[in-house]
Amino acid sequence: MELLILLGLVALGAGAGIMGSLFGLGGGVIFVPVLMLAFGMAPAEAAAVSLVGIVAGSVGASSIFVEKGLANVRLGLLLEVTTTVGAIAGAMIAGLLEDWILSILFCCVMIYSAFRMIVSPEKVIEPKDTDGRMSFTYRDEANGDDISYEVQNVGKGGLACVFAGMMSSMTGVGGGAIKVPVMNLIMHVPMKAASSTSSYMIGITAFSGAVTYFFSGQLDLPFAGAVAIGAFIGALAGTYLARKMNTKHLRRYFSVVLFIMSALVLLRVGGIL
Repeated sequence: MELLILLGLVALGAGAGIMGSLFGLGGGVIFVPVLMLAFGMAPAEAAAVSLVGIVAGSVGASSIFVEKGLANVRLGLLLEVTTTVGAIAGAMIAGLLEDWILSILFCCVMIYSAFRMIVSPEKVIEPKDTDGRMSFTYRDEANGDDISYEVQNVGKGGLACVFAGMMSSMTGVGGGAIKVPVMNLIMHVPMKAASSTSSYMIGITAFSGAVTYFFSGQLDLPFAGAVAIGAFIGALAGTYLARKMNTKHLRRYFSVVLFIMSALVLLRVGGIL
């Protein structure tokens, strides 16, 4: 592999790793189009390398977020079950619908979520019992406060993550774009905890897909290794930025990212990307 290509892949991984750890999106929306357009990879090969990068970024981010108490492991594992059910259902439904219909539906959900996160103030429910099963606390390094919250509407959140898994499976875009708003808007999980928990969850989902591509022989190991190194380093940098960032700013930036993701998906539907 040429040095310029190697450096380009590491830089790509670092950029996607920063974005993924900041917003809990994994970075797949960056990996796949750049690998196809800039590095000439086939869609399946790009998806395989993207999954490895997502796993590496998730490992890097989770190593910090879990230690700092930002990633809600209990909630993440619970929602991962329903997300997986949705992903399986989505894979079965995908063959029955046109790709452009699925993509437009996904864009509508992202645009609606972005709009709600801009206009709706964050609502965090103080726990009545700090020892409750759904009561959690983390340290907000941006202002030095301890933030306590109680997860609400667990059933509704679980059902919404079934939909997130379906959309992710049917469109190939990470479910974090839906799961983060679900946790923040429906379950009233603070934005920092929601994005950190999503970063933790995404690695579990991506790992199974990466293993499948590996055994099918579609994984380009040199490309995957370079991207993984960059994603891990970028994720560590992203966790630092996420911990220091004001929650209001994080929500606003996340909404902007959702609008950009929607635009990119629509451009792909239109054949421009």
